[in-house]
Amino acid sequence: MLTDPDPEPADPEAGGGGPVPPAPGARPCVRCGGAVAADGYCTECGEPAASERDHWTERPAPRVAGVCDRGVRHARNEDAMALAAGDESGDGDRAEGAGRSFAALVVCDGVSSAPDSDVASLAAARAARDVLAAGGPGGASPVDGETTVRMGTWSAVLGDAVRAADDAVRAAAGDAVHHENPPSCTVAAAVVDGPLVVTGWVGDSRAYWLPDVGGAQQLSVDDSWAQEMVDRGVPRAQAEASPQAHAITRWLGPDAPDPTARTAVTLPDGPGWVLVCSDGLWNYCSPADDLAALVRTTEATAGRDPAALAAALVAWANAQGGRDNVTVALARFTPLEPHPATR
Repeated sequence: MLTDPDPEPADPEAGGGGPVPPAPGARPCVRCGGAVAADGYCTECGEPAASERDHWTERPAPRVAGVCDRGVRHARNEDAMALAAGDESGDGDRAEGAGRSFAALVVCDGVSSAPDSDVASLAAARAARDVLAAGGPGGASPVDGETTVRMGTWSAVLGDAVRAADDAVRAAAGDAVHHENPPSCTVAAAVVDGPLVVTGWVGDSRAYWLPDVGGAQQLSVDDSWAQEMVDRGVPRAQAEASPQAHAITRWLGPDAPDPTARTAVTLPDGPGWVLVCSDGLWNYCSPADDLAALVRTTEATAGRDPAALAAALVAWANAQGGRDNVTVALARFTPLEPHPATR
């Protein structure tokens, strides 16, 4: 069992006046929005600019995006993400609602108590993403067939993706593979393929289905001490408040007891968001319905642009204390094919 330290949050520094907008072509400060000068420091708040590893955004298609951020408390960002998107014509920039959609979201959380877990998590996320992208439209091994056939195929592909992620962690570990506490990470991945949402995971990074209307659902089940307590009847809020809550029982890496992915298939019947995140978000909003309510509230100001929405959710987590790295990946889901039961 691996324990990921989760220190108490510190009070965030109070900001000053409004930021100076960055000049065209200048990199904005992720803390205040001001311009980053040539020396690497923000001209408004004076803080050093975050490195690309500390904060970045991915947007492979208009309906798919994610933000990965170091948070407030940690010295480095050990989270990672990798995304892919497309449609049956191979055009990743199609308008929502035109044709069979495809998206792959992968989030990995490096274990802070192990060295070089930031390297491991990024290698794992990209390796898993590449396997999933190969199964998408235009990929090397596209997943085809009726919806019921694709359910089983994608579950198998997700298993392959997680194995590839585990191999990538072991390769990234190098000589540290023989250390008592080698690099390691979690993984959570979701594939949207037409009417399907298929998820796979190892560890306590999560996937959620957050419909526009109706009950939300946590699609993954944590591999953690807290989840084991919940399974024994301990109330979730009590289990997740325990100092042992973030001890994970399965992970990826050289010392992993079982890196085999667990998978789940969902057939949503209406529009909404598929969200994959690290515990830097769900630490502050764990229940699926509470997270759905947060997303709906955030949409009221950020809108439904997935990059803006992901950034707003990351900012919200940091405003709660930001005691961990935080990653949010989103794919907008609109059912485009009939449910298999209605065929």
